[in-house]
Amino acid sequence: MTELIKVDSVCAYNEWAGVVTQNPLVGFIDFSTVKPLRHARKLYGLYAIFLKDMRCGELRYGRQYYDYQDGTLIFVAPGQVFGADDNGENFQPTGYLLLFHPDLLRNTLLSRLMKEYTFFAYETNEALHLSNEERQIIMDCFHKIQYELQHPVDKHSKGLIVDSIKMLLDYCTRFYGRQFITRDNVNKDVLVRFERRWYSFACH
Repeated sequence: MTELIKVDSVCAYNEWAGVVTQNPLVGFIDFSTVKPLRHARKLYGLYAIFLKDMRCGELRYGRQYYDYQDGTLIFVAPGQVFGADDNGENFQPTGYLLLFHPDLLRNTLLSRLMKEYTFFAYETNEALHLSNEERQIIMDCFHKIQYELQHPVDKHSKGLIVDSIKMLLDYCTRFYGRQFITRDNVNKDVLVRFERRWYSFACH
């Protein structure tokens, strides 16, 4: 069985990925700037939001395999295990990653709201599939956070970063709603076509 890597801080993940830590409570990684890595399953002590630009193996979330495609968002919460088993080979990761520690949210409105973002749960082992327009909105939120990380910390930094994370999560809630509504409509349409064909067959 693959050994779990404990990732209980932004610094720990950055050390594994070989990138510089700009803030101990929040991090943003553009994987195109990262050296090739080995697959690993990690026990997270923080929140992680991946924007995957290509499939990179069979990802497991807890004991289940995660349903994802190219260009999708994946959500991981503290206390959860996520990743792919090490097959002994290096791979070049692509996409982006936002990491933030629960301590970042302390004494903020977002801390009290996190339980409402149910897509972090084990039960939701389905990635958020983005349209091109939705992807641009997500990237805009990422860039706002990245901008704050690249500038000196002042009294506004934490509030702006937390507000940007909340906006990101609110958009994800909207997009997940669209995804499931679209699927329900597709399923209903398939059922209607099936019933019509069955009725036509039964009448002949």
